[in-house]
Amino acid sequence: MRFNVAAAAASAAFLVGGVSAEDQKVLKDESSSSSVAESATQAAPELPTFTPTKLKAPFLEQFTDDWEARWKPSHAKKDTKGSDEEWAYVGEWAVEEPVVYKGMEGDKGLVIKNQAAHHAISAKFPKKIDPKGKTLVVQYEVKLQNGLECGGAYMKLLRENKALHQEEFSNTTPYVIMFGPDKCGHTNKVHFIFNHKNPKTGEYEEKHLSSPPTAKIVKTTELYTLIVHPNNTYVIQQNGEQVKEGSLLEDFTPAVNPPKEIDDPKDKKPDDWIDEARIPDPDAKKPDDWDEDAPYEIVDEEATQPEDWLVDEPLTIPDPEAQKPEDWDDEEDGDWIPPTVPNPKCAEVSGCGPWTKPMKKNPDYKGKWSAPYIDNPAYKGPWAPRKIKNPDYFEDKHPANFEPMGAIGFEIWTMQNNILFDNIYIGHSVEEAKKFADETFFKKHPVEKALEEADKPKVEDTPKSPSDLKFLDDPKTYIKEKLDLFLTIAKKDPLEAIRFVPEVAGGLAAIFITTVALLFGLVGLGSSTAPSAKKVAADAKEKAKEVADKATTAAASGVDTAKEATKRATRSQS
Repeated sequence: MRFNVAAAAASAAFLVGGVSAEDQKVLKDESSSSSVAESATQAAPELPTFTPTKLKAPFLEQFTDDWEARWKPSHAKKDTKGSDEEWAYVGEWAVEEPVVYKGMEGDKGLVIKNQAAHHAISAKFPKKIDPKGKTLVVQYEVKLQNGLECGGAYMKLLRENKALHQEEFSNTTPYVIMFGPDKCGHTNKVHFIFNHKNPKTGEYEEKHLSSPPTAKIVKTTELYTLIVHPNNTYVIQQNGEQVKEGSLLEDFTPAVNPPKEIDDPKDKKPDDWIDEARIPDPDAKKPDDWDEDAPYEIVDEEATQPEDWLVDEPLTIPDPEAQKPEDWDDEEDGDWIPPTVPNPKCAEVSGCGPWTKPMKKNPDYKGKWSAPYIDNPAYKGPWAPRKIKNPDYFEDKHPANFEPMGAIGFEIWTMQNNILFDNIYIGHSVEEAKKFADETFFKKHPVEKALEEADKPKVEDTPKSPSDLKFLDDPKTYIKEKLDLFLTIAKKDPLEAIRFVPEVAGGLAAIFITTVALLFGLVGLGSSTAPSAKKVAADAKEKAKEVADKATTAAASGVDTAKEATKRATRSQS
């Protein structure tokens, strides 16, 4: 229900016996602001409409109506080496608009439909993407509509392979880069893993980013961007903001390039090698007065019993409030003994019961004697095997020259469904990827955030007692609560109502007298002997003020009782 400023001002006037022009202006301004805020809260944000981009890139996916011509789900079985279990990619996929915080009309994405299932789907590039000597930009949107407790939302860029069959895409399919969020329990990170080919052996090895950034686990769309430059530097962005940067040669485990030297596996530590830096002093002897048998503590012979110590009082006494259970049978259960409680007399003094002298630290205590340590004159230092040239050493100065990529795939196990992927960009232009994000993500993300904010539970104000209300804080509530309280008390005792809620009593009296005076003045307009309407109104206003003052005085004597009356009124209303 919308608040009427004029009605509120009029009602307020009869309650307080008149409102100043300045207060009326404050009321009008505050009420206007409140109405605007209420309308803004209730109005749903206007959704932008999806329009396919006209940008070009080696691979750009918006999951338009022809998406099934590119994307093929896998029907392979997952390779689980070392396990007897057999998993199949039974998870279903769909392309649909989001069902949580929809930020753009007509914008569809690829959605994981099953929870606690293995999913795999891939799309081949129109032609292979060779990042050699070029900047590589990987960008896509992730929307965790049901959150993410355990599962992945990352993508894989698959190695170009003529034998690549989408129906057989699985966890063993060779990939070049794996990028995106992954969370399970306390593990929460944005993966950046690349497969590096050993130039000497031809074998591939995964290189994991050592300190990956944390993924944002929210239900709004999140934009993940990976940029790898030809100079071997990389940048990871979330929602267009940089969260990580570094070097492929320095930030990955295992390192891209092996060490030039390694420990000689044939080198052994000599038997006479001394690697103890300090030893007990062989020349030290125990002093003659060193008593190893002296106790750590001894009785304090100088201690005296405190004067308030109650020797004859027990530490515990039977609980005086305990009662024998009604169903206690002395013959079957034995004699009932009340439980004991700490003796309250002992809490007020130093102690109760037999007093004994306390213990104190023995000043002659030295403990077990041992020789002091000295530097070892035969110490040779820590032993380490000698270094030899690493026979497997190589140096790859350009790990950013990733192998050609022929497809993109999502191979995921997750406990949550409704994970949505959209607006994928794989290319070589940072600027074009930014334009693409401006057309898509940065149009819908503010709308989604507004919907998320509106969806948060509102913190209700703590209900106030009518006696705590202030007129200018909330005129509508002030008038309603005061009237309700007055009428509730008046049903039982009108005089008590006047005492406890003098504002209403004074206001009603003022309105009544003013109305009678005005009517009297209007009736007497035709009589020359009748007093002027202005004089009658002035007299009425003076009388109304007098009534209000008396009511206020009466209220002063009933302040303490008013709170109790308020409680009674509230209970009677409920």
